[in-house]
Amino acid sequence: MPRPTIDRRIRTVPAFDVFRPAGSCPMQDLDDVVLSLDEFEALRLADYEGLYQEAAALRMGISRQTFGRIVESARKKVADALVNGKVLRVEGGNTVLQNTEEPTMNIAVPIDSGGFLLPHFGHAQIFTIFTVEQGRVLAEKQLIFSGPGGCKSAVASELAKRQVGLLLAQNIGEGAVRQMASFGIRVVRGLSGRARDVLEQLLKEEAANSTTFINGTNVPQQ
Repeated sequence: MPRPTIDRRIRTVPAFDVFRPAGSCPMQDLDDVVLSLDEFEALRLADYEGLYQEAAALRMGISRQTFGRIVESARKKVADALVNGKVLRVEGGNTVLQNTEEPTMNIAVPIDSGGFLLPHFGHAQIFTIFTVEQGRVLAEKQLIFSGPGGCKSAVASELAKRQVGLLLAQNIGEGAVRQMASFGIRVVRGLSGRARDVLEQLLKEEAANSTTFINGTNVPQQ
């Protein structure tokens, strides 16, 4: 028996679902290309947000191989519409629309053996991952990174698998920041102190509206 198709998670639907060549003959006389909603989401994650395929696949709840097939199909369809002047429609597909206002967020902090933010991210081997909801820390657990030393993409991949959306750091290079962004992880840097204290201070500042880092606006950067 064929394997059942897993519903692909999507976070948005297009504001416009039909695109046609300007100044062309009547639309009913043009050929169509149909881009499914999961193909649209794959393009959005890979080409608009710039996520690595592994991170994008995690967002959609599918394997990396499946994501690769979906995004390749999507790109070919868009190219066909552009090159051959076809109408592009966005519709259909095995998808489930997710609520984008997630009640909780996982926040990772690279720490030393005493629980303080590690001065240099490149040396990180221990991370505390905090689960935060509505300005409160619900839980914390440690991740011991045992991958190849200095491999930023391996660190980002491990954090993405644990649904981390934000990284707090003291000193972190632009290359590592870009790697984190490629896995959908934002970075707040220039911080120091005990990890739990730093996070709780940021949550207090957010509650007082002096900073907002959960949704990505007014994020303190140095």
